[in-house]
Amino acid sequence: MKLNEIKDNDGARKGRMRVGRGIGSGKGKTAGRGQKGAKARSGVAINGFEGGQMPLHMRLPKRGFNNIFAKDYAVVNLGMIQKAIDAGKLDAKATVDQAALRAAGISRGGEDGVRLLAKGEITAKVSFTVAGASKSAIEAIEKAGGKVELIEARDPAALAQAKKGTAQAAQKKA
Repeated sequence: MKLNEIKDNDGARKGRMRVGRGIGSGKGKTAGRGQKGAKARSGVAINGFEGGQMPLHMRLPKRGFNNIFAKDYAVVNLGMIQKAIDAGKLDAKATVDQAALRAAGISRGGEDGVRLLAKGEITAKVSFTVAGASKSAIEAIEKAGGKVELIEARDPAALAQAKKGTAQAAQKKA
């Protein structure tokens, strides 16, 4: 066998059906679209359309409230942090912040920072720098000999401005 003799198995690649190429092709004239109607025309997207009747998703009652100003915190429990310290993924002597928790694989997401909750127990003496913590989580950390420093979660506009400033500073250095 030579490189120029290599080819696919028969039937491995099936060509697409070319429509609208005459009646002899089997998909000519209406090109498989049937006769007339909205679906025979181009530019049709009829998902959820009920022929002018009020669609089901509009007839159903709406409940609740979606707060567009809500903060997005990555929630981390103290038990998970203790487990990571025991496994050697987190250094108890260093200050634990969002970057350290993300590197250890404990927190995901959380554009506005990390929030600590008191589920589980913590025995290690650890200092935290986080965006938020429950009262019981702060008590549990201080009981273990650690401390919690709460940083203010900045608004997105200020965060974007800070990123733009660091990018401009980096360009000036280069």
